[in-house]
Amino acid sequence: MNRPLLISDCDEVLLYMVAPFRDWLAESEGVEFRMEENNFANAMRWKESGELVGEKDIWRLLGGFFDTEMHRQTPIEGAIEGINAIAENAEVVILTNLNDERQQKRTEQLAKFDLHAKVFTNQGPKGPALSRIMEEYQPSRAIFIDDLPQHHESVSVDVPHVKRLHLCGEPMLASKIDCAFEAGHAHARIDNWNDALPWLLDQLHGDSE
Repeated sequence: MNRPLLISDCDEVLLYMVAPFRDWLAESEGVEFRMEENNFANAMRWKESGELVGEKDIWRLLGGFFDTEMHRQTPIEGAIEGINAIAENAEVVILTNLNDERQQKRTEQLAKFDLHAKVFTNQGPKGPALSRIMEEYQPSRAIFIDDLPQHHESVSVDVPHVKRLHLCGEPMLASKIDCAFEAGHAHARIDNWNDALPWLLDQLHGDSE
């Protein structure tokens, strides 16, 4: 029997992203980022005019951040230690929504924080990508971690037998986003690694089914 498998998102699960993105926008791009509701598109306004940043510019700015500013990202408390503890007795892979050409950059970024895991890139819902990962690894058990509820819903449809933990380590977002657990698309909602690690280890190695 193959080892258990943990499939984890990166941004806001392992590394902070929105906070350094906000700081960079303010410093260099003339954009104010303020998350006041559950809508990322409405969080960005041009400082000069006060107008919302359009969709095309949002994607341009996100791309610019991942092209030049990933060095600003830092680990969420307990995340690297937690992942590495799990990796002692399970396979660990990262499933991140970045363009494929940034796969190596993300791999190197995580390695600098002493997290050495295979990185899968993806665009759009994560259910199909996770289904392919499951076919490749054929694990005895599997858990998926992500901060965004829509990805839990996607995985619950495409790979329903995978356990799902909704974890958002960024307080700026955690109180705003919908809860995948409450929606019935995740098996738990835990937003800190101190509490998440025991749950994850039990799901991977305990009697939980």
